[in-house]
Amino acid sequence: MAIPFSSAYGVHGEALGLREQRLKLIASNLANADTPNYKARDLDFTRALQSAMAGTQPAGGLEKTRALHLDPLGMPAGSAVFERAPLQPSLDGNTVDTGVEQAAYGRAALEYRASLSFFEGKVRGLLTAITGQ
Repeated sequence: MAIPFSSAYGVHGEALGLREQRLKLIASNLANADTPNYKARDLDFTRALQSAMAGTQPAGGLEKTRALHLDPLGMPAGSAVFERAPLQPSLDGNTVDTGVEQAAYGRAALEYRASLSFFEGKVRGLLTAITGQ
């Protein structure tokens, strides 16, 4: 009998995927630091995790009636992605602040590593239960 992924690993499996998505968004911000009119984006991790665990869309999200529906930010409908408010306006309309993004990336990488450690602990615990050692 197969054990559902969500019950075997708890919140850690969902958290790991969401933290990866956040790292990709921040990396995209850094890559587009000089792109005119680029809007810095981030992921509201708490909101995304709550909706993932509840199996619902975040409040205020669009109703996704087809698999290919996207919201205005280019993310799946109902996602917890938001545009980050700039600390200082720029002439070209770009809202990426490199220092803020680098700090956010460093913190997000640390949080990803912590989630990975928790996930590894769950896997080790399951392997111990299976092998009996």
